[in-house]
Amino acid sequence: MFDLPVRLGRRFGWLWAAYAVSTFGTWLGFNAFTLIAISVLHAGPAAVSGLAAAGLAVGAVVALPLGPWVEFRRKRRVMIGMDLTRFAALVSIPAAFAVEALTYVQLVVVAVVVAAADITFQAAAGAYLKSLVRPEELVVANGRFESTMWTATAIGPPVGGFVMGLFGPVTTVLVDAVSYLLSAVGVRAIGGTEPRPERREQAGLRVADLVDGWRFLLSHRMLRALLVNTVLVNGLIMAGSPVLAVLMLGDLGFTPWQYGLAIALACLGGLVGSRLAQRLVARFGRLVVLRVAGVLRACWPVGLAFVQPGVGGLVLVIVVELGLITCASVYNTVLAAFRLEQVPTDRVARTLSAWSISTKISIAATTALWGVLAAATDPRTALAAAGVLLLATPLLLRRHHFTHPAPASQKARLM
Repeated sequence: MFDLPVRLGRRFGWLWAAYAVSTFGTWLGFNAFTLIAISVLHAGPAAVSGLAAAGLAVGAVVALPLGPWVEFRRKRRVMIGMDLTRFAALVSIPAAFAVEALTYVQLVVVAVVVAAADITFQAAAGAYLKSLVRPEELVVANGRFESTMWTATAIGPPVGGFVMGLFGPVTTVLVDAVSYLLSAVGVRAIGGTEPRPERREQAGLRVADLVDGWRFLLSHRMLRALLVNTVLVNGLIMAGSPVLAVLMLGDLGFTPWQYGLAIALACLGGLVGSRLAQRLVARFGRLVVLRVAGVLRACWPVGLAFVQPGVGGLVLVIVVELGLITCASVYNTVLAAFRLEQVPTDRVARTLSAWSISTKISIAATTALWGVLAAATDPRTALAAAGVLLLATPLLLRRHHFTHPAPASQKARLM
């Protein structure tokens, strides 16, 4: 028996549409920078790895002062500004390519700008979403974003790969740029009025503002445990992704289409998980679902260390990734809603920015470390190490961390 869809209104519909078009654009251009660096600029492995790491790590550092800045500005204006920033940065690549002026340095700068704008946009969008829907609708709203993201993840890379094969990787960068322009139009179409946030008495940006998001997260018992758990789990899962690709496409002899098919089919778990989240919360409550889904998502990746050649190995990858993504989708949907519920309205942007910066830096660091580990040993050993370490992460979700928290309004008194 299916639940009737919850109507979240026209304004949420425009926000959702803006998110959908930019997300599909992003995944359509997945790996475009890497392919441009290799095929157009003839960059080596070290330069390609440096490009990927710079986008995450340096972009996160650049975004550090933007969280406090967003807090005291109208969120829709910030979102439109970040969309236009990403559009301008990305469209510079095909423009430079057209006049044969594209350089590796430009790719790095664009990757950093886009990463910083991504973090800033997400912080502003989270704060705006909290004002747009009722608290009891947050799980439904975040479930729709989650299902859209996994749909784009499943469809975007294969379609993007086909487009890259026909027209080259620069074409998908142009499509990605246009998607942000369309996203800005969608955010503008939301309409309505948004009150200007109250400004603090002190002028300018203080050093304390830069760490205020982390101060709040670390002072909140549940959010502290969830942050540390998420940082470790996301870092270890993402660190294993390129290693798995090397194992499957190199040592085990799978073709690129087989690898792509396995990942695309596994992404269907994201649709299942985002749909299940609302029902599970209604039956068991948010805290129970967070704990159980958080534990289950850590149990799957160790299975990737046992992948073998042939159909059996391909099926194993699909099953493991499907289970992982289903559990992660449930967890992410409920976590996003719970986090917004717990953070005071006047701290949402800073807190979400701190959360995003933490996870992105963790992913960059662990990905680099696991690349070294795989080179020093072999891909299967690296995958096994990540899987075993993940099995220990549920210790951060023990019951005593999950006492019922105080309302967000009480937490707002933090100095």
